[in-house]
Amino acid sequence: MRLRLLRRRLTISAPRVAVRSALPWPVRWLVLAVVLGFCAAVALWAFEFGKSIAGLDSVSRDELLRLRAELARLKDEGRGQQNVASSAESLLVAERAAKERLMAQVRQLEADNRSLREDLGFFEKLIPVAKTDGLAIRGLQAEVLAGMQLRWQVLVIQAQRNAPEFSGRLELVLTGTQDGRPWTQTQPPQGQPLQFKQYRRMEGVLDLPPGAVVKTVTARVLEGTAVRASQAMAIE
Repeated sequence: MRLRLLRRRLTISAPRVAVRSALPWPVRWLVLAVVLGFCAAVALWAFEFGKSIAGLDSVSRDELLRLRAELARLKDEGRGQQNVASSAESLLVAERAAKERLMAQVRQLEADNRSLREDLGFFEKLIPVAKTDGLAIRGLQAEVLAGMQLRWQVLVIQAQRNAPEFSGRLELVLTGTQDGRPWTQTQPPQGQPLQFKQYRRMEGVLDLPPGAVVKTVTARVLEGTAVRASQAMAIE
């Protein structure tokens, strides 16, 4: 009987037997998680240990330090270049201002030069009368502007030394034609007051009547009703 039961258990026709664990499934998952965590920790430790053996950590730190130093150097260079650019811009602004000042000075010098030339021309006209005494007119100049105005300039001098102050008047006499007929006009009508000791330069612009053509301009210096000096010039 026992032999028969034993054979039955050992053959294919033996009944199925299920083996069940005595641990519940939450505990099993917890154990599995602990095992996986332990394996990961061991793997990480092995990786770090391998890096330290190979010297990779020191190389990475050295490379990081080098890159930081390079970044600091580049920042310093950038600040230096920015300072240089700011200085260059300031120099450019200063150079422009200096150039404008120089151009203004050049223009002023040119104007002064023209004025000195005119003065020289007037004073050169004093030389012919240096040996004479009394009052004289030198340097009478006149020109018609666009047929509507007359620009004039005259120099009156007293050639003697320590000459007394002269007080009189200057008048311009214009002669020519107006609308084809003879025409004469005195400007200004009562004369222009004139006071000086050694010399006096006078100039101005006169308006001409419509249709007037000036052919001759005569400058006269009067003292009371007496004509002390006069000079005439033709207008071309």
